[in-house]
Amino acid sequence: MRPVTLCLLACCSAGLLAAQDSTIEAAGKSPVEANFASGGRIRMELCSSGMEVIGRDEGKLRVSYDSGRGNVKVRMQVSGDTADLRVADCPNGNFKVTIEVPKSSALHVRMLAGQLDVENVTGDKDVVLHFGQLNLDVGKPEDYAHVEASVNSGDLEASAFGVSKGGLFRSFERSGPGRYRVHAHVGAAEPTVFR
Repeated sequence: MRPVTLCLLACCSAGLLAAQDSTIEAAGKSPVEANFASGGRIRMELCSSGMEVIGRDEGKLRVSYDSGRGNVKVRMQVSGDTADLRVADCPNGNFKVTIEVPKSSALHVRMLAGQLDVENVTGDKDVVLHFGQLNLDVGKPEDYAHVEASVNSGDLEASAFGVSKGGLFRSFERSGPGRYRVHAHVGAAEPTVFR
């Protein structure tokens, strides 16, 4: 192949990658979505509320909620195989936000308080919830190379790994043959459940 052709191919490839990069900021709008490829890493900072993170077969990162109940702010920044998602200004009361991600995603989630449910997501999971209830669907225990979970106060129920503990400063660690990792910590839990 001639150098000119190689240069054109490299420029076109770079242009396609740049075209996939995007930043979306919205307030009071639902749903908010962006294209995001399977197998990427998603970093989330979530407001105190009821949060449901669900893995889908679709190549989208989507946030939806009842837009009539508040002026929720959503910021998505996608760059190649990484995404940064911030959800802020959730109203008080029984408010629920649904976040859909590609099923094969690695998650890094931070949330102050509320209920956080993570379902049908394969990949690494790094989840910290300071106060509230965490329900983490882990799927098959043999898919994980390392699992560590802890609570400062409350119940830690991990039937998938044969663990049931309650009280203060409870934790467990497991190693296995898989490729994924889980780190989960809850400050005050009611309870923390791995299923």
